[in-house]
Amino acid sequence: MNDLERFRAEIDQFMKLHPQSPLEPEQRANFVALSYYPETPELCLTVTVERCPANEPLMTMQTSTGDTRQYRRWGRFSLVAAGQEGQLTIYADPYGSDLFLPFKDSTNGDETYGAGRYLDNHRPAIQRIHGDLYQIDFNYAYNPYCAYSPYYSCPLPPRENWLTLPIQAGEKDFIVNLG
Repeated sequence: MNDLERFRAEIDQFMKLHPQSPLEPEQRANFVALSYYPETPELCLTVTVERCPANEPLMTMQTSTGDTRQYRRWGRFSLVAAGQEGQLTIYADPYGSDLFLPFKDSTNGDETYGAGRYLDNHRPAIQRIHGDLYQIDFNYAYNPYCAYSPYYSCPLPPRENWLTLPIQAGEKDFIVNLG
């Protein structure tokens, strides 16, 4: 079992057994595992992140429940996937310690959750190599908790992070199966 498979097994265990799982008890009863794309090495990218100015003002991100959250644009990078080019912005909490990459792509609403998916530095998805060189691993892309339950308020990817290309890596759409 490689690192990604091990990580996914841990997430599946959390979803089924942990008291802070976003799944309702009736969802957990028959839950086996989330649905994932096979590991896609070409979507583990090494990119140069162009950092935003340190005094970048806070911006407001809408959430799935109509609330708002404050983030700071932290950096921007270019990528190529499925032969197409795109750009994404990485955000940070107001203090700059937590990195957050919400994005939409052309798989949303079909193969993946309609409102988009996330990457962050709490999973092995955004890692600094050195200087402005980062590893961005879309194999760790995951659904926000609002994909599992309407009781969560999740930031929605800003329009600047809507890709027209497909990111066929990471977690797929969650389908509730209650038996």
